[in-house]
Amino acid sequence: MKPTTRGTLAAVLTGVAAATGAAAAAPAVAADTVPIPVPLNGVEQSLGLRTPSIAGQLPLPLPGRVDGPRYVEGRMLPERIVPQVPLSGGLPGADVRTPLPRLLGEGAEHLGLTAPAAGLRTRTPGVSLDSPLGAPDPHRFGLPGLKTPQAAVLAPLLETVPVANLEMGAGT
Repeated sequence: MKPTTRGTLAAVLTGVAAATGAAAAAPAVAADTVPIPVPLNGVEQSLGLRTPSIAGQLPLPLPGRVDGPRYVEGRMLPERIVPQVPLSGGLPGADVRTPLPRLLGEGAEHLGLTAPAAGLRTRTPGVSLDSPLGAPDPHRFGLPGLKTPQAAVLAPLLETVPVANLEMGAGT
């Protein structure tokens, strides 16, 4: 086999191996939340009483696409000189279940609270400025005209819909 054929074959095999490795790693990276269990089994065994079960989810924040400055005709400075940065992620979730003594009567053996991780979209505040100088004026020998300076703060954004479920019932 010629050296060029061997080099080409090695490059193709390396590319296939890299693509296979990336495909295998993709599901682990694509997770939206990280589960956080709270182990209380040792307390239950050492003290001899029923303990609550606690688990949580911690969402991973993901940056979005930044809409950078836009140049507009007639303005000295671009719009959105300090752009807004979007982030998406979520609020942390929780799942808590605790056993209850039969103080509340038959059928009330546990109290549970489930609050799944909720989606969260945010956008940082931004700034848009315009200088007091206008466009060059041909009637004034190319000198810019004066105008009122402008400044604007772009409002931040926070969108989420949290959900929680509180229950009491039989079973543990």
